[in-house]
Amino acid sequence: MGGTPLPGMATAAPIRTAVVGFGVSGKVFHAPLIEADPDYSLDVIVTADPHRMAEAGRLYPQARIVPTPEDMFALADDLDLVVLGTPPLTHLELGATAIAHGLNVVVDKPFVTTVAHGAELAGRASDAGVQLTVFQNRRWDADFLTLRKLLQDGTLGEVRTFESRFEWWRPEGFGNWRDSATLAQGGGILHDLGAHLIDQAIQLFGPVEESYGETANHGPHTEAADTEAFVSLRHESGVRTRLWMNGMAAQVGPRFHVLGSKAGYTKWGLDGQEPALAAGITPSDATYGTEPQESWGLLGVDGSATPVPAEKGDYPQFYRELAASLRGRGPLPVQPAEALETLRIIENIHAFA
Repeated sequence: MGGTPLPGMATAAPIRTAVVGFGVSGKVFHAPLIEADPDYSLDVIVTADPHRMAEAGRLYPQARIVPTPEDMFALADDLDLVVLGTPPLTHLELGATAIAHGLNVVVDKPFVTTVAHGAELAGRASDAGVQLTVFQNRRWDADFLTLRKLLQDGTLGEVRTFESRFEWWRPEGFGNWRDSATLAQGGGILHDLGAHLIDQAIQLFGPVEESYGETANHGPHTEAADTEAFVSLRHESGVRTRLWMNGMAAQVGPRFHVLGSKAGYTKWGLDGQEPALAAGITPSDATYGTEPQESWGLLGVDGSATPVPAEKGDYPQFYRELAASLRGRGPLPVQPAEALETLRIIENIHAFA
């Protein structure tokens, strides 16, 4: 059985980690964050693609590069944590197998393809006494942290509406599995980006009382899930959230547009941590997570809005909180129940859209 970190485990003992998948998720997000955190050791990377195997070996020479999850599970006695950076359709089986080996698990959003599968996986982890969490890194975007601070300070007054967009112009598609994945496979921009935007909205404004959505597929793969989505949420707090996701937006809208009784806040452009990580900038770099002044959002009313210094983006915080949780010193960075609630909203929208 794999070694599950126990409360009180010596801080010096690294959390022995395997990353499954070395596409955008494994290569850009998980591997660099794990490598930069002294609480972890990156011991195994799973990828069958020859080019990716070579790249993983070059970037992480200390890690064992294996072609299949079965090869990784054969090493379970020397692991504590498995990170699933694979498509959603694989998460239930891989997560359940990891749990059966006594391993803690990080699963990429949107968690799994259905609420039922998510509940099953969470139940298995609870029964096995291992930790299960979902990678909702956008909780540590610079603009999200900035907006959360404004809300805590009361600068906006009583917030009435919250608009959030994740849009870009990429008519040729992603160039990977996302372009042709069906809804049953966990495909579609509502699953992919909606999981982030809905989670952010709930974190800011609380539980959702009512949801509505629209989806459309404008891509070349007619069998694929949605390439564009709109979601409207009414929170129990009274705030109305409106979310847009679109990979074919010839002109994009503001990332955030928040209107309150005292002021508004409007922010353009996406968080810079993903492109920084993709360019090889690590969290140890002094510039990591820092937004340039020209990207700061504007706070105030028309005619007197001023730039708000951005908080520092901090994706590494996910793994810091996870390490503390695995050592019995704090809660998980993302509870499975939170990911299930987001997935439940997505599932309901797909049922009626």
